Amino acid sequence: MPLLMESFEQLLIERYSCRAFQPQPVPTATIEHILRVAQRTPSWCNSQPWQLHITRGAATERFRSALLAHAGAHRAEPDYAFPREYRGVYLERRRECGFQLYAAAGVARGDRDASARQTMENFRLFGAPHALIVTTDEALGVYGVLDCGAWVNNFMLAARAAGVASIAQAALAAHPAFTRQFFDISDARRIVCGVSFGYEDGAHPVNRFRTQRADLETVVRWHDA
Repeated sequence: MPLLMESFEQLLIERYSCRAFQPQPVPTATIEHILRVAQRTPSWCNSQPWQLHITRGAATERFRSALLAHAGAHRAEPDYAFPREYRGVYLERRRECGFQLYAAAGVARGDRDASARQTMENFRLFGAPHALIVTTDEALGVYGVLDCGAWVNNFMLAARAAGVASIAQAALAAHPAFTRQFFDISDARRIVCGVSFGYEDGAHPVNRFRTQRADLETVVRWHDA
């Protein structure tokens, strides 16, 4: 197997959604290196629709506190609707992931108060020292979102390669009016998602579980004639 394929596969295996971070910030030079790598992401007509807002230092703490307070008092109204429903195998996978998360976090099944507290950790950025908000031009529609999704994936893989943990979060797009005001984002931009990132807290039990991937037979149909 070529060395590049081995390295890429290892990155995919090692990357996971980190839900407990150390407070130590990531050096700006490291973040910029990760961003330069992610900037190689392909996009429709090379439009590169992603524009990013990244916090560090006091800005992260201001955003964390303000978002936590806002999310606790307002319902989610994302620019792009969350899934209408999960059904069939998608519901099964969602439940499996949720059960694994709650078990790792010490949340007993059926304990709604504890599960609600764990959900609010999204808005606390899981303690991460940095938050990243991804936006796209509203005129580009679903294809701008698709390109941004590719960028997020490459950002997280590049971060993993640099020893930086991350988690992509739809929750950080749940209150777009608040987010646009906080970061002074134009109304012409749509909030796609967010990413919290930093150095992982390896001792925290919530970081010890890993999700599984479906076998190829369940997602691939070959057509030969």
